[in-house]
Amino acid sequence: MNIAERLRAMREERELSQGDIERRTGLLRCYVSRVENGHTIPAVETLEKFARALGMPLYHLMYDGNEPPKAATVSKTRALDGLWGNSGKDARVLRKLSVSLSHMSGQDRELILGMAHRMAQAARRHAPK
Repeated sequence: MNIAERLRAMREERELSQGDIERRTGLLRCYVSRVENGHTIPAVETLEKFARALGMPLYHLMYDGNEPPKAATVSKTRALDGLWGNSGKDARVLRKLSVSLSHMSGQDRELILGMAHRMAQAARRHAPK
């Protein structure tokens, strides 16, 4: 089942109209229709709005099981050796950063990541060539 069919099926299962989804998400009804008919591919943020409007976690839109899917494990390969955050102290720092970011609100996370991006751009501009 593709995402468009799944969204429609979930909406109809809850006996909601496209107008109800419009009111709950702020998305236009014609946009909801385009998504459900497969004419538009929604962004993840939009899928989050749909999930909230339908009263379900986001993964339910893409997963048929009753329990959350198990996290994929990534095996170490030589291609990953030498990358920052792959081992040692850097990996611990990256793991702490990841946990901290996951506990923040979306607005705070965007603020911090935006600031880090601007700092990295400034560092690149001032780096010796």
